[in-house]
Amino acid sequence: MTSPERDPHTTEDPTGQPVEQPVGEEPTAGQPPRSGLRNPERAVRGLGAGTLSLEALVLLLAIQPIRVVGGDLGGAAIGAVVALAVAAVVLAGMMRRPWAWHAGTVLQGLLLLGGLLHWSLLGLGIIFALVWAYALHVRRVILG
Repeated sequence: MTSPERDPHTTEDPTGQPVEQPVGEEPTAGQPPRSGLRNPERAVRGLGAGTLSLEALVLLLAIQPIRVVGGDLGGAAIGAVVALAVAAVVLAGMMRRPWAWHAGTVLQGLLLLGGLLHWSLLGLGIIFALVWAYALHVRRVILG
């Protein structure tokens, strides 16, 4: 190693001497708050894509148990669940686009409306709407 390692919580004063900055305090004026992530935008996109991918997987895996337990899941309802899962996968791949976050929110609303087809879809819609709301909260906190 050619140079000493630097503590990320230290800065230099005008004389060049290191000054430790407390971990919980905001940076000085003119500097944006740091999240500690190397690439915050990429991390947030990964969170959104992971959430939508998990939602698609759960929707596809829920079809058979819903049919067995509920019994009233017809062809149109199964088609709607598959369409929602496909839309979630497509949106997960498009998280670089700024409109994808809004489309993900619309997708959560459509899943909630799926509760009209079967009550268990309403339950899944509530769960994933809460998870999506948390992902949006984390996005707002990290990106500002």
